[in-house]
Amino acid sequence: MLVKKAVGFTPALADSRWVKGLLIATALAFLMLFLVLPLVAVFVEALRRGTDAYWAALMEPDAVAAIKLTLIVAVIAVPMNLLFGVAASWCIAKFDFRGKDVLITLIDLPFSVSPVISGLIYVLLFGLHGLMGPFLKSQGIQIIFAVPGLVLATVFVTFPFVARELIPLMQEQGNEEEEAALVLGASGWQTFWRVTLPNIKWGLLYGVLLCNARAMGEFGAVSVVSGHIRGETNTMPLHVEILYNEYNLVAAFAVASVLAMLALVTLVVKSVLEWRFGAELAATRH
Repeated sequence: MLVKKAVGFTPALADSRWVKGLLIATALAFLMLFLVLPLVAVFVEALRRGTDAYWAALMEPDAVAAIKLTLIVAVIAVPMNLLFGVAASWCIAKFDFRGKDVLITLIDLPFSVSPVISGLIYVLLFGLHGLMGPFLKSQGIQIIFAVPGLVLATVFVTFPFVARELIPLMQEQGNEEEEAALVLGASGWQTFWRVTLPNIKWGLLYGVLLCNARAMGEFGAVSVVSGHIRGETNTMPLHVEILYNEYNLVAAFAVASVLAMLALVTLVVKSVLEWRFGAELAATRH
């Protein structure tokens, strides 16, 4: 009877294959329309006047300064978020304490607050007429309209990524291995470096990749604190906006293509890791 019933459901299974095919085709169409075609358009527009114009746009002093500043901000902000993410996730996943739910809520805060609002908060705190502005000016310290302000704004909008990748992973792994290491005489640091860190390394790498991608592409928060000083406080997204507003479309798309290539490199690294260490990645996630 069971075999006959299974055979009797063949038309339904055939229908489900049609449904699955339709869903896959729909998903691919959306990806082509909203992801692949815009990405192709960026490179087509960037190279519309040839490679000479493309390289000239990238070698222009303001563009070079924007690229360097973007990389500098990412190099500072990402390690800071890495340290915070590891410390916060370790604290939340491995220990119980008062205010734990509050800490988790604060970690999620940048996801719910507009980046423009976060940038404005830093202006109100550290700007010339802000809460700490007069004191900072008297000490010769400039945060807003300078690199420190860009770093602070970038750190704020990106710090959930590492922590949010690690917290569920650490909670799922539990404390048994760490407790066993401590019973066997390992110190706290030895337990972290030899037990905890190897267990979370792939989740940590995922979080760092996401954090880095967001740091280099952030626009709203850095736009508020940068002051749009060409050659000094403009990151690549801000420089693209200025070029586009000046109708210098080839240069705007040329700089945008650099951002796109950095994003593609991040995607390639992620895919290579998944292919090379697929089994281990699956083990850490399950």
